[in-house]
Amino acid sequence: MLQTWVHYGIHFILPAIVALGCFKKQWKFALLIMLSTMLIDLDHLLATPIFDPDRCSINFHPLHSYYAIGIYMLFSIIKKTRILGIGLLIHILADAVDCWMM
Repeated sequence: MLQTWVHYGIHFILPAIVALGCFKKQWKFALLIMLSTMLIDLDHLLATPIFDPDRCSINFHPLHSYYAIGIYMLFSIIKKTRILGIGLLIHILADAVDCWMM
């Protein structure tokens, strides 16, 4: 139960905090972009079974791979893709916390 609260707290509350704290003038846009990064979970559709509560997503699914995480880090450095990169890294953080709490 705690793991679920932590996971979804990171997915929804942390992006709101970052958007309001770091992107004050465009916080709604930033929040929308960061929340849309949950779409990387579509790569779970490539796995069998699609959902396994005992599986760590990090480095299992293509968009959760170490290579992809490196690209997300690069996105967060580049000004034009910074919001997207931060949102993707927050998503990866939420999934990593899941792995650590398993």
